[in-house]
Amino acid sequence: MAITLTEKAAHRVEKYLQSRGKGVGLKLAVKTSGCSGMAYVLEFADQIDPQDEVFESHGIKILVDPKSLIYIDGTELDFTKEGINEGFKFNNPNVKDSCGCGESFTV
Repeated sequence: MAITLTEKAAHRVEKYLQSRGKGVGLKLAVKTSGCSGMAYVLEFADQIDPQDEVFESHGIKILVDPKSLIYIDGTELDFTKEGINEGFKFNNPNVKDSCGCGESFTV
């Protein structure tokens, strides 16, 4: 089981954590949402909860709760910039389908 970051994503997370002035890493989860059923939740973590699975990629800690891990195991998180839009992109090998707007997915 693993969750990884590309170098670009790790660099962006590191910059965000530095600008915040605190944080132990990135918290990645899924929630029930959208027209396809599940959506990603991405936030900065200030502490590691006892139940969190902790992965490290390019020096960044990635925290995942056990319930979410079964849906996102093997995911690589990238940071992309297309024109004036930029953001994190989830490369999740478990996704079977996603909605047209790209906000939710099905495994």
